Amino acid sequence: MQRYSDCPQILRDFLTYHETIKGQSPKTISEYYLDLRMFLRFIKLMRNEMPIETCLDDIPIKDVDLEFIRSITTSEIFDFLSYLANDRMPSPDSPEHGIEAAARARKLSAIKSFYKYLTVRTKQLQENPVADLEYPKLRKSLPRYLTMEQSAALLKSVSGPNEKRDYAILMLFLNCGIRRSELVGLNLTDVYEDRIRVVGKGNKERFVYFGSACRKAIDAYLIERNKKVLSDNRALFGSRDNNRISVTAVHRLVKKALMQAGLDFTQFSAHKLRHTAATMMLSGGVDVKTVQEVLGHENLNTTQIYTHIENTELKIAAEANPLSKLDFSDKNE
Repeated sequence: MQRYSDCPQILRDFLTYHETIKGQSPKTISEYYLDLRMFLRFIKLMRNEMPIETCLDDIPIKDVDLEFIRSITTSEIFDFLSYLANDRMPSPDSPEHGIEAAARARKLSAIKSFYKYLTVRTKQLQENPVADLEYPKLRKSLPRYLTMEQSAALLKSVSGPNEKRDYAILMLFLNCGIRRSELVGLNLTDVYEDRIRVVGKGNKERFVYFGSACRKAIDAYLIERNKKVLSDNRALFGSRDNNRISVTAVHRLVKKALMQAGLDFTQFSAHKLRHTAATMMLSGGVDVKTVQEVLGHENLNTTQIYTHIENTELKIAAEANPLSKLDFSDKNE
């Protein structure tokens, strides 16, 4: 927690709770830290009647205590959300003002978690000013994914000095639908005869099965891997400098393969390969509950977005309807 030394004790306690008790990832903890620090700085800015253009980074919050948190009103929280929507700049060089709904929703989620911790978990407060606040309405867009033909082209395109490694990685993405962070965290001992052991969000473990083609790709790579000694020799996938492969390196190799396959690398990514795996499973007849378990989604609603992409049964039903064959569009010609 030394890295959060600019925070008041009450916020540091909250971050420690989520790190040690809830077991949440360093990335999640860091997002809570940044979002709540911004929130508290904004409240101080408004109470001190500073200009809205004042740099939030210049506002100290170490003196914030429980009484300060208790005094924050729902109206002030609305002011913060309004600031995010209308005045906050997405980046220093951006000509636009206001950040997207998804980013605002994340910040509100952090505030809700903070107040839940204070009211429900530690019972330091009785009133929760954000308990009934609704999240910003998000624009629902369907996940982008590769078709069967594009997936085949991607796999065929793999070449170079790390061909067997890269091919095995792409096969795992397309067969198992795992996240980049999950792939990077794989160890040699996580590979079994027909499945891998994955550590997902919240340090939750799950087994994900794969087919014979994926097994063959892993076996071909393991011949090379077993000849190497890495700095972390538990790692399944290594980098060219003999370290555990990084998330950035995985991003680069996927981008390279997409370019070699003639696919638009600006539209696809490693995460889109996860979308592809989910879509192919559903179109192949796997039920959505099973896909939820494969992907490691905590909420079924997260998985159900894929059902809108490729529902083969609905297509078959439409074609089976006798009325679908009637065509009188050229009757007047």
